[in-house]
This record gives sequence, structure tokens and C-alpha cells, in this order.
Amino acid sequence: MFGCLVAGRLVQAAPQQVAEDKFVFDLPDYENINHVVVFMLGTIPFPEGMGGSVYFCYPDQSGMAVWQLLGFVTNEKPSAIFKISGLKSGKGSQHPFGAMNLPQTPTVAQIGISVELLENLSQQTPVASAAVSSVDSFTEFTQKMLDNFYNFASSFAVTQAQMTPNPSEAFIPANVVLKW
Repeated sequence: MFGCLVAGRLVQAAPQQVAEDKFVFDLPDYENINHVVVFMLGTIPFPEGMGGSVYFCYPDQSGMAVWQLLGFVTNEKPSAIFKISGLKSGKGSQHPFGAMNLPQTPTVAQIGISVELLENLSQQTPVASAAVSSVDSFTEFTQKMLDNFYNFASSFAVTQAQMTPNPSEAFIPANVVLKW
């Protein structure tokens, strides 16, 4: 029913079912993971009025499981990308996996999916830093391109003392680019 994808790794399409309505994927070497994609395989839809809340679980320094709500997937929103790189030091939240004794290893985290009513999903508040940027790709590209341009142009910066007179060259002060 669900799949999990981490860049550079094979797709996981067989979660471990830990209860009738709860599934988990193991994420070995989780400290080197920035984003996780959770998606429905398209073979079995959610029952009418149901969806899946997605949780991230990692072991804290004492080895206890810390669960954080990332978001959800539904029949209308069958996939989602979550940023987990900044969550590895946060606080846990209320979750439906508490009573289960899921094994925790220091280098293995888990993605948990709990099948719940859609009305319950809409009342939950995911961890804010798990959302992937909502800036459109053109704006993001433009910002990164201009940052790259400024860094490139700055690499040629010289002080006035280092400048040699050359009548065929024009010099643009770096602060002019910053002001623009």
C-alpha cells in the first residue's frame, strides 16, 4: 500500500505492519538522510474517509524513541516529500505508536504511517521544519543563480592597492551588485 524513498537508496515498498492500521519503514544510517518521500503504491487506496499520518522516529541519546509528526498522505494527496535533516534534535510529539515496543538501534530511524480518519488528520499539526520549501522552482532557481553570480564575481575582487591601471577594463564595485 505504501512506499518510502530516500535519494541514493532503493525504494522500500514493503513496510513492516506493526498493527492493523500502523506501518513502519526502517531508515538505516538516518543521520545521512535529508529528505524522505512517502507515497502510496496505487494498488490499494485508503478506505473512504481515511488517510495516513506520517511520523519520523529516531532514537535520542538515551536510546528512547522520539516520534515527530511530518504530515500525511491521502487518496487525493498520494505522495509527500519531508525534510528530516533538521528534526534529529527536536522534541517528540503525541503519536499513535507509543504503546508498541518497536526495536530502536542507534543508527536506525523509522518512518511510521498510521491510518486514521481524515477529520483527525486535519486537526494535527506537523513539525514546521519538515515541510519542503513552498517557494516556486523559478524563484528558487533565480535566488540561487544570483547568489552564485555574486560569489563568482566576488572571487575576482581586488583592493584598490592591488588594481593596476588598464584603460580597456571597467571595474564594478562589489557593493553595487549587493545594492542591486
